[in-house]
Amino acid sequence: MKNVIDSKSRFLMIAAIMIAILSVSYSCTKTTAYNAPAAGGTGTKGATGPGANEVWIQGMAFTPASITVVAGTTIKWTNKDAVAHTVTSNTNLFNSGSIANGGVFTFTFATAGTYDYYCAIHPSMTATVTAQ
Repeated sequence: MKNVIDSKSRFLMIAAIMIAILSVSYSCTKTTAYNAPAAGGTGTKGATGPGANEVWIQGMAFTPASITVVAGTTIKWTNKDAVAHTVTSNTNLFNSGSIANGGVFTFTFATAGTYDYYCAIHPSMTATVTAQ
């Protein structure tokens, strides 16, 4: 009887580990209607893309990857991915910390200049803000 219980326990443990691995793997590549890359839009519910002064974090990228605004403008980043991301300045000017799915970060670019940034969790994700 003990061997049957041990076998069931081992099976359940292996099944749980496999489900966890598949869930993590799937969440890193999943694209759904709400986070599918698209151009244009107004940034409001039902929009097909970020609006003015808005960046979406989606598909393991910043959309748009380059944005130009007038100095003094506040930009809003919204995480539409299933995994957490950051918005981190290359010069430590700003750092959002971890932004979960649906989370938002804002920053006002008071001074003209070019500001490169990246995701500290996924450093291959890079983008630029140019304030004029």
